[in-house]
Amino acid sequence: MENKDSESRRKRMKPDEEEEGAISDSEKAQNEELEMFVAGSEQVELAVAHILEKIERFTQLVSELLGSGKAMFQKIGDEFEERMIMVHKEQIEKWQEEIRELRMLDASNEEANALLHNARGLLHHAHADS
Repeated sequence: MENKDSESRRKRMKPDEEEEGAISDSEKAQNEELEMFVAGSEQVELAVAHILEKIERFTQLVSELLGSGKAMFQKIGDEFEERMIMVHKEQIEKWQEEIRELRMLDASNEEANALLHNARGLLHHAHADS
């Protein structure tokens, strides 16, 4: 009977040992899968890090371009403003000179008109006296 018990124990042990072997194989497969996942994860993380570096460089480039563009437009805007003020000033000066010339012409015409009026008056009196 003892023999039977030890035999049955062995039979019972064998399936357990087979299960242990199966677990070991299963664990090995899981470990290998985990290692592949970790390796894949590392590759993915490297790729992600590379993309993040690209994003950072591109963001920096855009920031620099925006800054230089803003400065350029500010400079152009300032130059435009200065030029527009100068054009305005020049035009105002031309019109003021035109006004001065018109006033001088008007004064000259008034003087000539006064002289002609006086001359008419003298001619009229001289004609009336004759």
